[in-house]
Amino acid sequence: MAEQSYKKHARLLPPLHFFVVPVLLINVLNSLRHLWMVTSQHNAFETLVAVALLMTAFLSRIQALAAQDRVIRLEMRLRLRGLLPADMHASIDGLTTRQLVALRFAGDAEMAEIVREVLAGKLATQKDIKLRVKNWQADWQRV
Repeated sequence: MAEQSYKKHARLLPPLHFFVVPVLLINVLNSLRHLWMVTSQHNAFETLVAVALLMTAFLSRIQALAAQDRVIRLEMRLRLRGLLPADMHASIDGLTTRQLVALRFAGDAEMAEIVREVLAGKLATQKDIKLRVKNWQADWQRV
């Protein structure tokens, strides 16, 4: 597998991103065209179903990512309790899910320093945290 880094860590699922979503989007546009050309209850219902199908694809992805974030949050809280000095343990629960997800990619040796910067407000966004990581820990099992 290729090396993972900040620049190349997003995961695309080709069947979903390059087939299912485009086909469902084209279906919505086509049903809207039919509704525009012939306004009828039948075409209106077809458009409604087309939009519902497209929403199902997006919502299924969002739900999978939400479940993954919950697991990462638990994983990172346990990992931080083992890596951080005892005086920082009280701060672990103050980290947001987004911060914990971004911290996931940091190596053990740099974790305490990065968490201190996050808590001090020096690293405000997920991007800031990920860019600060020097020893990138790849995650090949992401959703």
